[in-house]
Amino acid sequence: MVIVAKLPDFVNNYWGQLRFHKDDKNKKARLKNMNKKMLVLLPVLTLLASGLAGCGGDNNNIENQPNETSAASTETKSPSGPPTTLTVEVFDRGIQGQPDLNNNTWTRYINEHFGKPNNAVVKFVPVPRSQEIDKLNVMMAAGEAPDISFTYDSATVSRYAKINGIMPLEDLLEKYGQDLKKYLGETVLTYGQFNGKQMAIPAKRTSLAWIGSFIRKDWLDKLGLPVPTNRDELYNTLVAFRDKNPGGVDGVIPWGLAATGMNYGTGNLAESFWGEQSEEDFVTSPNWLKPGNKESLKFLNKLYNEKLISPDFALDKTAKQADADVTNGKVGFFSANWDYAFRQNISEPLKANVPDANFIPIDTFKNDEGKYKKLIYNENGLNVFIPKSSKNAELAIKYLNWMANPDVLFFLQYGEEGVNHKTVDGIPQVIAQTGDNMQMSPQNLDYTLVVNGVELGDQEKNIKALSASYAGLEETAEQSYKINTTDGYTSFFYDTPNDANIKYGKTLGDLNKQMTDKLIVCKPSDFDSLYDKLVDEYMAAGGKAVMEENVKIYEAMQANKK
Repeated sequence: MVIVAKLPDFVNNYWGQLRFHKDDKNKKARLKNMNKKMLVLLPVLTLLASGLAGCGGDNNNIENQPNETSAASTETKSPSGPPTTLTVEVFDRGIQGQPDLNNNTWTRYINEHFGKPNNAVVKFVPVPRSQEIDKLNVMMAAGEAPDISFTYDSATVSRYAKINGIMPLEDLLEKYGQDLKKYLGETVLTYGQFNGKQMAIPAKRTSLAWIGSFIRKDWLDKLGLPVPTNRDELYNTLVAFRDKNPGGVDGVIPWGLAATGMNYGTGNLAESFWGEQSEEDFVTSPNWLKPGNKESLKFLNKLYNEKLISPDFALDKTAKQADADVTNGKVGFFSANWDYAFRQNISEPLKANVPDANFIPIDTFKNDEGKYKKLIYNENGLNVFIPKSSKNAELAIKYLNWMANPDVLFFLQYGEEGVNHKTVDGIPQVIAQTGDNMQMSPQNLDYTLVVNGVELGDQEKNIKALSASYAGLEETAEQSYKINTTDGYTSFFYDTPNDANIKYGKTLGDLNKQMTDKLIVCKPSDFDSLYDKLVDEYMAAGGKAVMEENVKIYEAMQANKK
């Protein structure tokens, strides 16, 4: 390699002064004096030359940047030396038939188009989706978390930031993440700031729908029943499913449920019971204290004791049993992600097992105001962060910056036309795949860490493409998205970490799941006293401290607005 560099001015001056006029009488004296100076400069020049030559082979400089001082220096030089291994977390969702999470169409594309040009190998570290926070905590404590780690739980990131376990990212983003910053925008990036520092990179969420409810339309038709539009109608429908078993199955399950915290939850049932509150009370208090919340759990307790809910739901901590019950045609109604009934791992085996089965989305949990209030997503998705133990922070940001390229995102979400997708009316439609081409999550969101949801550069196209991704169920999916963004509300974003939540959040999260399951399955005669006892324990275990801190932060935020 030939290195061409501008010599320092003091060296150029030396050579210029050698061009003496032929009549210069002091020529010999000047030469003698300058030769002495040159003996001093030669070691400096040698070091300078070796330093310049060494710049091309620095193994720590994963991707040489163009020389900003030279317009002609636009060619990026390939790094040399042994490749760097960049570790990246990926969810293992346990999808039946999924390929090797480290060796498939998508990971090979990543290593070919990012890994090779950057002299890197991108290695994915699978983490079980149902145990992601527990697993992440263990890896963080051991200093073994992937270079690029993530979680949907902001409290977990806040806790890591509090204990100085993750890297601040402002300087890295400024130097290596300009495309990423432009793509995400200031509002989305704000969700990753803690105490005024950028500690995480939130993914941009393009799909705001979250939870949906689904019912077997073919069962309704067989029984001559209308689509239920409120709780009472749903209750009567579930009773009819139990007593008349329109699917003729062994062990009919009117409402499919899994352990709290998994898919197959209770949808927006609680919201339909909640009474009026001030904004401050609503956003600062736990759901356990919201007026009407007790009645929502009592309703579920009634359903369970009348055998209208999955009998062993509390033991189903992976939702695999609920999946099996739905795909075997035993379930008449369930609540889960807004698109869950249309996903490949549900719709295809259900169609194979029960060809006439037809789940449709419904809004059935109406409140006293006639609204179907439901939680929808904020515009941020999962939180990506770099552990303090990482040795490859620069490369990690470069990877995320590369991923913000529209062409990269498009391939990771849609793959090759004619193989992974087809284009209809300008909108790409995913072709269901098996083996290496299979996507383990909608739009490959486990591999596209800078975005949650379809990204075509236009929100209207995003929604059309999102619905089109469910081949044969496009219209139903579009209807579900519309239903599940109607009367939506978002969770309140606190601009300051809640120290009490950092301290007690994991404990309270676990308690929340245990309390819900216990209250659903207890004897009706024990319900009221058990509810009050468990809520008291919850508040004593940190719930009260978290609520009080929420109030302080909320009031400070309101005061700053004035």
